[in-house]
Amino acid sequence: MEYLPNGYTLTVGEGCFPLSTDSMVLSSFVRLPKNARVLDLGSGCGTLGLLLCAANDSCHVTGLELCETAHSCALENIRANSLEQRLNSICTDLRTYAETGFDVCVSNPPYFSGGPAAKLTVARREDSCTTEELFRAAAKALRYGGDFYLVHRPERLGQLCACAEANGLAPKRLQLVRHKEGGPVSLILLVCRKGGKHGLLWEELTLHKADGTPTDEFRSIYHI
Repeated sequence: MEYLPNGYTLTVGEGCFPLSTDSMVLSSFVRLPKNARVLDLGSGCGTLGLLLCAANDSCHVTGLELCETAHSCALENIRANSLEQRLNSICTDLRTYAETGFDVCVSNPPYFSGGPAAKLTVARREDSCTTEELFRAAAKALRYGGDFYLVHRPERLGQLCACAEANGLAPKRLQLVRHKEGGPVSLILLVCRKGGKHGLLWEELTLHKADGTPTDEFRSIYHI
């Protein structure tokens, strides 16, 4: 069992994607309007939804998850944290989900496609949803002016921006994440706005100092 902020807990079922740096930095990067309706694309066992509900007491999150095992685990996490009125998990293919008008979409999507990565778990492969399909689903679900937040690998930035533009989503804010001071960029956080104007802000986040000790930003993200 993982312990999250504000007394919430997360149980990760067998075969489900564990709590990771990706989810922690993404949940910290997200900015929600009051009473936000949030759609989590590929929600797993409900990790992002739990983190967002822990940090925002007025948001309502719907998670879409294709894997029945992960969906069942998400339902257990919702019940365990008494979040039935604010957090929901639906076992469905996000590519065919029809509801629209969400204020925010979030996703910690699969990073890899083909090659040796095919040996990885389904949660880390693009077998069931390509990057193009993910952006199409987000654009369809969002209201005009709504934001799509995701975490990904830095080498995929060009593709992410191209997919965003192709679906009427303007990249607005980019955060480069380094696990160690002076080290390479290991993750990127990106937010794209439906119908937004062009103009991209750049930020940087370093999680550990050169000597390996946590930065103030790391401590804030992990509530230390």
